[in-house]
Amino acid sequence: MIMKKILLSFIAVLLITACNMQELPEAQISKEPVFSSETGLKMYTNSFYDMFPSSTTNNTYSYYIATNNVIKYFTENGYSPEESSGWNWGNLRNINYFIVNCTDESLSAEIRNNYLGIARFFRAYYYFGMMTRFGDLPWIDHPLDVGDPLLYAKRDDRTLIITKIKEDLDFAIANIKEKKDKSSSTITSTVAAAFKSRICLWEGTYRKYHTEQSLQTTANEWLNEAVSASQYVMDAGYSIYKDLGVDKSYQQLFLTKSPIASEVLYAVTFDGSLGVVHSGNRRWTSVTLGSTPSLIKSFVNTYLMLDGTPFTDKPDYKTSSFQEECKNRDMRLSQTIRTPGYTRISGGSIVETPPNYAYAITGYHTSKFTLKDVQYDNVDICDNNVPVFRYAEVLLNYAEAKAELGSLTDSDWSKTIGTLRARAGITGGLNSKPTKVDQYLQQRFFPTINNPEILEIRRERSIELSFEGFSWQDILRWKVGELATRDWDGIYIPEFEVPYDMNEDGKLDVCFTKLLNPVKVPGVFYLYVGEKLANGADNNVQLGADGHTLVFLKNQKRTWHDKLYFYPIPAGDLVKNPNLGQNTGW
Repeated sequence: MIMKKILLSFIAVLLITACNMQELPEAQISKEPVFSSETGLKMYTNSFYDMFPSSTTNNTYSYYIATNNVIKYFTENGYSPEESSGWNWGNLRNINYFIVNCTDESLSAEIRNNYLGIARFFRAYYYFGMMTRFGDLPWIDHPLDVGDPLLYAKRDDRTLIITKIKEDLDFAIANIKEKKDKSSSTITSTVAAAFKSRICLWEGTYRKYHTEQSLQTTANEWLNEAVSASQYVMDAGYSIYKDLGVDKSYQQLFLTKSPIASEVLYAVTFDGSLGVVHSGNRRWTSVTLGSTPSLIKSFVNTYLMLDGTPFTDKPDYKTSSFQEECKNRDMRLSQTIRTPGYTRISGGSIVETPPNYAYAITGYHTSKFTLKDVQYDNVDICDNNVPVFRYAEVLLNYAEAKAELGSLTDSDWSKTIGTLRARAGITGGLNSKPTKVDQYLQQRFFPTINNPEILEIRRERSIELSFEGFSWQDILRWKVGELATRDWDGIYIPEFEVPYDMNEDGKLDVCFTKLLNPVKVPGVFYLYVGEKLANGADNNVQLGADGHTLVFLKNQKRTWHDKLYFYPIPAGDLVKNPNLGQNTGW
């Protein structure tokens, strides 16, 4: 992926020429140099990789993450087609141009189909992103000229689009020659199968829970496809990485420069020595860059105890201090947020580091993707990899699809959810599927779900894949949009005006105060939790009904309407093509 980025400028020039080839005299330019050699095909398809994320991201909508910005999308009458965006088709034209021109028979069908498989993977990737955002779309399988009637066509039903996506991925799985890549930086047939498991699970559950679509009878077809695609990956020899033990292995996946290929199928890679870097640390440590995302307490409550029992079975779970609630928990908690014992490196020395309460808006400071050395914090020099497809997700897809089908076995549970929980240090309930509904999990998050298997898999999915960009799509397919409107609750504060040692290193870190002008202890961060600021405006950080639990943006009213399951078609694009029609409710 590093070399793909380095070659990008050259490729861009090549592709600009390629996209205009048909408009220039043949004697002046020809497409043969690209499409008559395997090197040309490889260089062209390398340009598609730029569609993947260029850094870790923290601005996704979620049902378990608080952010420091008002989300207009969930504000009553706060979002409109005039503000909508994303109706962009440049990447598709680039892909389709390659597909229709990769026909030179001087190359073997095997070589051509390999690169066509990669191209069709990216066409599926492009369309899936567009479909989950807008729903119905025009299906376009060739580059459009100025007179093409498809420029003014109506949108095709999303059921056609998802079928075409599956066809592209089936072709990719069957024709990409490489099954696994030791560098985890190239699209392989296994990556295509992992993506197929993702989209088929999405479609199967979407059809099941969106009953207004009247597609429930076909949901199982897609769920079975998700199982088969997952099995293809599970048979390819991947495993859950656990070499560093239960307290480090999970986070290590996101901190290494080179992807851990035993678990990571594909990752975007970087190299600081070559200037191919990203701003990851700034996104997770700086209050001036990004939305300072923090887990909410309701979600932190769902992390299990190490013995596999729910934390919410403890009689004092509601009033546990931050220090106490972090003890004897699923080890992914301490590898996702800063908990007591969290350290960083400053000037070559290991330093115990508490949550930064200027950043951690609910008291839970995200650390999952943060490189340990503070030198990476305020400049764009990070070179840790960004996993896009990893084996853990495939196991979760497999387990969820089988649970939704009603065919999950104890063996299935053990090799999927049990395996992931064992990596996190959990010792109980690893070898047999659950038979009892967790009342807290059900009532707080999924009140319509009575199946303990599905509930536990949703718990596991949210914890394992936290901050990796899956939460919003899960909201959409499960039809649980209302969850995005719940209060953003934070840590429980036993006492006010009392400095706390939050990371238990012997130094006082923070004091929660209701006073506008408290007498301060040097070295202690004072977080004001009163209702009003000195100017009379609402304070962003207040207290909940119990008088002790932090609530962020308490007075922000977020509402849900079912039209929000799909974005509106941007108004400007409707002006250009009225035949597109607008999504329902917009």
